[in-house]
Amino acid sequence: MSIHAYANQYRQTAVSSAVLEADPHRLVALMFTGLRERLQLAAACIDAGNIARKGQAISESSTIVGALAGSLNMEAGGEIAQNLLALYDYIQRRLLEANVANDTSALRECDGLIADIESAWSAIAPGAAPRVAGAGA
Repeated sequence: MSIHAYANQYRQTAVSSAVLEADPHRLVALMFTGLRERLQLAAACIDAGNIARKGQAISESSTIVGALAGSLNMEAGGEIAQNLLALYDYIQRRLLEANVANDTSALRECDGLIADIESAWSAIAPGAAPRVAGAGA
């Protein structure tokens, strides 16, 4: 077994362990992290000319976005859930465009949008210290 195969196996085991031990809030955070990793990988693959791996990374990204959209509680989430659903739909369209046109700017845009959502999600983590406006950042 090659060193890359061992590293991959270790990474998969670490991710699986994190998922098994995670609470629902942490699971969503892991999805954001995985999504951003795949978006960045897809852009790197375009730059490197690895079109097959780019397609796989974008497909995985799309699957995660679909899972995020599917996890929204539309009844309890109200306007926020509606806005997130619309944003996830927009990201799905941009992923399709990025895949067809090998467009790294679309992937970077999606990564930025997800980074914003990820940041807000982290701020509402159970047990997170409340942030006071104007307090040091």
